[in-house]
Amino acid sequence: MTRSLDDLEREIEETRSKLDLTIDRLQGKMTVSGIVDDMLGAARTGRYAPLFDNMMTAIRRHPVPVMLVAAGIGLLLHRARHAPAGVSRSPRLMDQEDVAAEPEDTRLYGSGASPLQPPQDMFERRRVTNSRI
Repeated sequence: MTRSLDDLEREIEETRSKLDLTIDRLQGKMTVSGIVDDMLGAARTGRYAPLFDNMMTAIRRHPVPVMLVAAGIGLLLHRARHAPAGVSRSPRLMDQEDVAAEPEDTRLYGSGASPLQPPQDMFERRRVTNSRI
């Protein structure tokens, strides 16, 4: 009876050690570098291996321009994802409250005036705007 308990304990310890080893391997693969290594390994053995090798050579020769291009693409994707549709993000200098309503008739001359007659008061209608900025 004691022999079988010792055998069971030994088997449990072996199973635990195998499980710990498996968990450590999985954790190593689930890191960013492990995932990248798996993807690179798959790309190196696929049918696009020559293209991948040429791309890696270019990245190794010119790392700064490649990083700048990647940062630019990342910034574009970030802004495209976070910008609401149809809304511009330009700074506003004036609010709607700062500008009075435009007059309905913006003509300088009256409706029956000829082009040779001077306007009655050219700037009278423009004085209604609020110049607070």
